[in-house]
Amino acid sequence: MAMAGEPTTPDGGIAADMPEHFQVQDSSFGYVRRDVMIPMRDGAKLHTVIIIPKGAHGAPILLTRTPYSADHMVSFGSSGNMGPILQGYDNMPDVIADGGYIRVIQDVRGKYGSEGRYVMNRPMRGPLNATAVDHSTDTWDTIEWLVHNLPESNGKVGIIGVSYDGYTAITALFHPHPALKVSVPMNPMVDGWMGDDWFHNGAFREEMLPYIYEQDGTPKNTTTWWASQYDSYDVFLRAGSAGAAGRMRGMEQIGFFRQILAHPAYDQWWQLQAMDRLLPREGLTVPTMLVHSLWDQEDNYGAIALYYALEKDPAAAAHLWLAVGPWNHGGEIHEASTMGPVRLRSDTGLYFRQNVLEPFLAHYLKDSSIPLPARVTAFRSGENRWERDSALPPHDCAVGCTVLHLQPGQGLGAQAPGADAGVARYVSDPEHPVPYVARPVVSKGRPDSNWRNWLATDQRNMAARPDVLSFTSPVLTAPFVVRGQPHMHLTAATTGTDGDFVVKLIDVYPDEVADQPEMGGYQLMISADILRGRYRESFAQPHPIPANVPQTYDMVLPLANHTFLPGHRIMIQIQSSWFPLYDRNPQTYVENIFLAPKDAYRPATVSVDIARSWLEVHGGASAGH
Repeated sequence: MAMAGEPTTPDGGIAADMPEHFQVQDSSFGYVRRDVMIPMRDGAKLHTVIIIPKGAHGAPILLTRTPYSADHMVSFGSSGNMGPILQGYDNMPDVIADGGYIRVIQDVRGKYGSEGRYVMNRPMRGPLNATAVDHSTDTWDTIEWLVHNLPESNGKVGIIGVSYDGYTAITALFHPHPALKVSVPMNPMVDGWMGDDWFHNGAFREEMLPYIYEQDGTPKNTTTWWASQYDSYDVFLRAGSAGAAGRMRGMEQIGFFRQILAHPAYDQWWQLQAMDRLLPREGLTVPTMLVHSLWDQEDNYGAIALYYALEKDPAAAAHLWLAVGPWNHGGEIHEASTMGPVRLRSDTGLYFRQNVLEPFLAHYLKDSSIPLPARVTAFRSGENRWERDSALPPHDCAVGCTVLHLQPGQGLGAQAPGADAGVARYVSDPEHPVPYVARPVVSKGRPDSNWRNWLATDQRNMAARPDVLSFTSPVLTAPFVVRGQPHMHLTAATTGTDGDFVVKLIDVYPDEVADQPEMGGYQLMISADILRGRYRESFAQPHPIPANVPQTYDMVLPLANHTFLPGHRIMIQIQSSWFPLYDRNPQTYVENIFLAPKDAYRPATVSVDIARSWLEVHGGASAGH
């Protein structure tokens, strides 16, 4: 029975404190929020959050389509002002709120508040997707609804996003809606096998298993990856293969994991999803700015591969821009005056947003009299300055390149060694793989993880290992410039029948750095990647490596735009594991490394042919000076 003074219900019970529908008193807010379910052509409705500046009239729309929760992405702060609630992933308050844009963020189908079934990087309609819908149709239907239901807008829409959301910004370019005036894919996923999230040149990115587990297990990421060891090096080493690590967590229930196990090579399943293959066939008709980070730890392939694929066609190149900065994955949306321990001497993220991104968006969405940025705006690390150009250097090294030769005594220089230079050997043992950062390896997602900046971590711990070769130049007396993508021509033999090759281009700092003592002798990676040896002849058709027979391994490394300063040295490191960033190669040929038994993992001796191994780079000792 209710006591005297307590509120009661008609049946005499105690009334609930909580109203059935709480009404937020937001009349004083500087924005209006609308949550809507926008219908798609197949009947599915997609949850969409719309943030409209109070009193907006004739405002352009900035759209992002995401699998990372639209609700979360407009709730970074508790405020009645637009800026604080957008202070986080995919949002730049100084661009969006200060720019007067209507902000629209939508959950892609099957994630969080949206209906339908989620498919990781849902393929475009065609051989891999027989349905009537894909990300391009969902974007078209969304824009169609927005321009007819937002009277506060000027009817012009731009799409922008980082990573997966950069991927959806690319898919919007297929059969684009007439109201889509601009696209800005930032650090986008483009080709998951060649060099973005899932593989690099055939080596599987084992550190992405937790992402697949959480992202593709449930609509709202309610299932959390588990590990009983703090050090991910131990977690994956004890599991055996990457396939075994997934299966012990029940990942065979996840369709995308099953597809990865079934398609370890670059077959049609991967090729038919590669945006740098598909979009050039579609044609680029919407002004597009690709944004690339020089130290992108997740997607350092996609933006540059797509740029080179599109700029070949004059019609597409007319709509193409590129921005390159000294950032990690998505670092351009934040304060960016450092890259790991490297001081950049200015806030490079702010510079990009103010001088490149803002005028680009404003020109197409607000006022066409606003001057556009250069076709290519790129930061030159080492010298720490911005450059403007009409194009990147050519993709290949047919002309204008400098060759850095491996030399006896683990030297490096412009002079080719004699044919009798010999070999440099190391033993690669899968039971003791080379870690990609100093142990303990703390995976992404943990608060003490160094995942975001691992590409800028000191490589001296790796150089000290006997299974890592280091070839180092003399101390430079003049600046040495590297532009574009370095090409490694490596000749090596192995006692195994398979193997991986990791190549790193490194800036070795002087022994003493007066204004930053901790940087004395620092080894900073400028460009690095991995090649799975079975794919040396064909990415689509693997072949065993003939034991003890020298083979050629040609690798195109990620984009660099760097000056090695006088007093520094140039280093190339070569190794055969990068763990657990990439799964271990058994070094015994098996049909599918995901299914490799434990007894297949065996040590191998690798012999690098010094006279037949070199690195080609655009630039050289006098370029640009």
